Amino acid sequence: MDGNYEKLVSIISKSSGLTKDDIEKKVNAKREKISGLISKEGAAQVVAAEMGISFDNEKIKIEDLLPGMKKVNIVGKVINIFPVRTFSKNGQESKVVNLIVADETSNVRVVLWDTNHIGFIERNEITTENVVEILNATMRENELHIGSFSEFKPSDKIIENPRTEKIMREKNLSELKISDNAKIRAFVVQAFEPRAFSVCPTCKKKLYLEGADFVCEKCGKVSPEKRFLINVVLDDGTATIRAVVFHDNFKSLGFNTENPESMQKENLLGKEMIFSGTAKMNKFFNNMEFSINEINEIQLDELVNSLGR
Repeated sequence: MDGNYEKLVSIISKSSGLTKDDIEKKVNAKREKISGLISKEGAAQVVAAEMGISFDNEKIKIEDLLPGMKKVNIVGKVINIFPVRTFSKNGQESKVVNLIVADETSNVRVVLWDTNHIGFIERNEITTENVVEILNATMRENELHIGSFSEFKPSDKIIENPRTEKIMREKNLSELKISDNAKIRAFVVQAFEPRAFSVCPTCKKKLYLEGADFVCEKCGKVSPEKRFLINVVLDDGTATIRAVVFHDNFKSLGFNTENPESMQKENLLGKEMIFSGTAKMNKFFNNMEFSINEINEIQLDELVNSLGR
């Protein structure tokens, strides 16, 4: 099952008390009845409606959020707040702020557009570690957006063990969307020459040139540290994607991190591994790419066990 459909079946199962197998049978029967002219996800939505299950006005766990959901209600702990940004639209100045909110199951990026909601942040009435209640929000891709018709307010509920780490879900390349955090099992089918770039030796942020000096936005003028990246193309049988591997993961590819320039990119071709990362928009090429932050060998025992389930 693909990720969204599997989660939808899980939600219907929890709400109805039926097993996932029972729900799947109903979904398949519904599709057969209309000659497969509806997707499995669409059929599941119809099954839910026929069973009187509505996702409106019902508080759900963050792990159950799906792209396209409307009237979403959650409770979560704020674990990160990004700076408030101002922008101009139609000649008027507006504001936006991004948060990361977590519960015991997962975490999600929350985008605040309403000035009243942003005021909670600017006045420090809601800070990291505060628990908030969010009502009538909308899922856009993998972000929860809160507009003027939504509610965003402090909550007295306690969330003791929020999931603060990035949640990586196993996906096929054909399912990837911008901002997805995912694990992809794929082959390297193309590799390019490694490229060098300069970072700040203290905070590791990328540097820019100011005359003859290297400057870090955070640390000022610094002596640059040389780092490398390599671009590869991944193929999992469903699609291909251009991906970028940074210096810290070269060792996972079997290369010497002390002398990246000596690496033989041809040795990568045909390697099948588990690549974890985030799908991002490459503005230069104007297409999606996969930014890899972890690489793991395929564990045959775990693979055999998963195939047997």
